[in-house]
Amino acid sequence: MSEAKIIDGKRIAEEFRAEVKQECAAFTAKTSITPRIVFLLVGNNPASELYVKNKGVQATDAGFSNETIRLPESISEADLLAEVEKINNDPETHALLVQLPLPKHINEGLVIDTIAPEKDVDGLNPFNAGRLMIGRGDYFAPCTPAGVVEMLHRQGIDVSGKHVVVVGRSNLVGKPLGLLFVQKAPKANAVVTIAHTGAGSRLGEITKQADILVAAVGVPKVITAEMVKEGVVVVDVGINRIDDATRKSGYRTVGDVDFDNVKLKASAITPVPGGVGPMTIAMLLKNTLEAAKRSVQTS
Repeated sequence: MSEAKIIDGKRIAEEFRAEVKQECAAFTAKTSITPRIVFLLVGNNPASELYVKNKGVQATDAGFSNETIRLPESISEADLLAEVEKINNDPETHALLVQLPLPKHINEGLVIDTIAPEKDVDGLNPFNAGRLMIGRGDYFAPCTPAGVVEMLHRQGIDVSGKHVVVVGRSNLVGKPLGLLFVQKAPKANAVVTIAHTGAGSRLGEITKQADILVAAVGVPKVITAEMVKEGVVVVDVGINRIDDATRKSGYRTVGDVDFDNVKLKASAITPVPGGVGPMTIAMLLKNTLEAAKRSVQTS
């Protein structure tokens, strides 16, 4: 079998963001409202700093108003919750993203619970998670899972009736992605299995049944060629750093999939980097625009 087609998430995300930018301009021209997102960044985590910077740059490019509020790592939980409530109550702000992870003395669940559901463009608040579960259309889906579904759709990969195996059960990716794929919707309607490390030695047996395999485990190269069948579509959500003495940085970024070997069996596969990652920010912009539109409908 020939080598897998590479799914260019970077190109797809660029096309998607261009559409959002055009849609934003039309919305602003019609309503005189500029969609606005606020990023809350606690502490000095270098990765979080970079993620928020990139989100801000792309939000600006799309025509959105945005602000990053930087808070010290020593901030108390009560003060952070007060900051979230302040943004919740600001009618000029349509979207709020609290960059995770938070310092260990902060209860992340409590912070997520406090974000107003209508501004929760990360789709993590239990209100949005619950509506996703029951298939209501007025929820915000987490950006990475929504990006995976959109990417496959734009790549021309039909998931309807296919067996999708999602490896990973996180609230951020694995669980919501499984729910999105199983929805009775044009871009979904799949048969879904959510697998995880609890499967132990049976994990390879389960992944080998997949027509579409999504790896979201956070373990470098855990999905090997022996664990997939010929012709499978592979989506790698993992972002892992491994040591590499040949690089100036001393490390390189790899996914959860053994890319070089799995691509020899797959029909299509996402690279890391340049696959799912760019779609995450694209979907964040889409959710922010949708939040701004809903604010007009409910005002």
